[in-house]
Amino acid sequence: MVEDKKNSNSLVDFLKKQVTVENEIVDSLESALVGMKNPAVKGVLRGVSLDSVKHADLYTSALTLLSSTSTALAQDDLDKQRALVEKHIAIEAELIKVLKEKIPEIDNAKVIFLLNAILEDECRHHAMLKRVLDIIVQGETITEDDWWKLLWEGAPFHGSPGGG
Repeated sequence: MVEDKKNSNSLVDFLKKQVTVENEIVDSLESALVGMKNPAVKGVLRGVSLDSVKHADLYTSALTLLSSTSTALAQDDLDKQRALVEKHIAIEAELIKVLKEKIPEIDNAKVIFLLNAILEDECRHHAMLKRVLDIIVQGETITEDDWWKLLWEGAPFHGSPGGG
């Protein structure tokens, strides 16, 4: 048990450090972007900066998962989140399709490079959203049926007088 606590503390320390590192990357890149004239380099560096913002948020989310008990989503919240994630899964799928069709038509190697980078991101986003739908949203869901089952399983007479 002591070893588990030690591993947990080292993981928490690691995650906190990574949040700091990612925020330092953002600060460094954002200051470097001021006045930058090359649009391709500026776009790529801004993308790296935005990814670092995302990474800091994900590290922070991991810290939250380790340090607090998660509450189940109410059915209404679940429905809204599921609809949002499903909408964006569809959007990402369409973007991937369009990029795969368009890239072979382009002759400019620099534009192809940038669009391939976007395509890779869209593919990752698509896969991540599918995993979010499968693991995170559904894993924290208690439906109304689950609540009734939970309530009635513990009732000695299952709601009828004398158990009949």
